[in-house]
Amino acid sequence: MKKNTADYLKYTGLAFQMLAIIAAGVWLGIWLDKKTQMASPVFTLVFALISVLLALGLVIKEFIRKK
Repeated sequence: MKKNTADYLKYTGLAFQMLAIIAAGVWLGIWLDKKTQMASPVFTLVFALISVLLALGLVIKEFIRKK
């Protein structure tokens, strides 16, 4: 039972890290779009995609390390 709780907390923390990475990427993209006054949200799309890929890389790295 104790191991299950530790795993639960570990993966909950990982989910919050993913959320923080994606939120930071989207925020940076929105900020850059406002700063450059672009007609379309190019920076938001690019940084959102990059942050999702970084978050997935973090998860994959953690699962590989788990084995």
